[in-house]
Amino acid sequence: MWCLMTDANNIVFLNGQYMPLSEAKISPMDRGFLFGDGIYEVVPSYNTKLVGFALHIQRLKDGLDAIGIKLYMGLNEWREIAQNLMDKNGGGNLGLYFHVSRGADNKRSHAFPEHIQATVFAYAFGIEAVPLINKQNVKQFRVTSTEDLRWKRCNIKSTSLLGNVMHFQESRNKGVQETLLFNQSNELTEASACNVFMVKNGVVITPALDHQLLPGITRCMLLDILRKEGSLQVQERVVNMTEVRDADEVWLTSSSKEIVPVVELDGQPVGNGTVGDIWQFAQLLYSANKYNY
Repeated sequence: MWCLMTDANNIVFLNGQYMPLSEAKISPMDRGFLFGDGIYEVVPSYNTKLVGFALHIQRLKDGLDAIGIKLYMGLNEWREIAQNLMDKNGGGNLGLYFHVSRGADNKRSHAFPEHIQATVFAYAFGIEAVPLINKQNVKQFRVTSTEDLRWKRCNIKSTSLLGNVMHFQESRNKGVQETLLFNQSNELTEASACNVFMVKNGVVITPALDHQLLPGITRCMLLDILRKEGSLQVQERVVNMTEVRDADEVWLTSSSKEIVPVVELDGQPVGNGTVGDIWQFAQLLYSANKYNY
């Protein structure tokens, strides 16, 4: 889980300059503020070792292209910002937040302005140590489920997250940790802040990528790692919620959580209600390979 650094003098990056967080300011006319018109990424680092950095930056670029924000920054420029933020904020275990909005105009208009400069912001914040790989001590999630009521471009990692926030709050209101989402055909999409995997009869299954779900970086890495190791069958396909409720194991994946075992869904146990052996196998593999991307 993320844990915020509260010191207002933490050093952040804003439009080419490094400064204390307390001095970072953007215009109230910035379209990121007015419309959620932007793209973001969050990259974990442990003792300054970045996890999936190139994949995160490629997804950032894909998102900017998808919504027509022109920003000519290469991987090495982003990596330099990341390294500087880690150095200037003491290293250790840090999450790095990268945020690009379309920028500020002198008026509020739905149409994209043609001649404004993108706002680029990045900061570092403290995160917990590497997650435990232990069936007895790992944090176990209880989740609820509901129909997915978000917009139909969930493959874009937009800063406009109100739909996700409302679904996440639904889980909090019910006293659980997450909400699994399904479409009008009762097919699993993702969770409010995670991708979802299930295991049945030793087969690892996750919904195929389309506009209904985010192409998660942890999801991508885990699938690649499992396929290269080769001992488990892996499927990307349509997943009906009936299958999820009958699964032997259910996992959530995200950059902050890595792979989280779900032991309860809508008040009913997942499988036998305990953390599964295949979860532990997958988490061990992920941990051994996560710095290779």
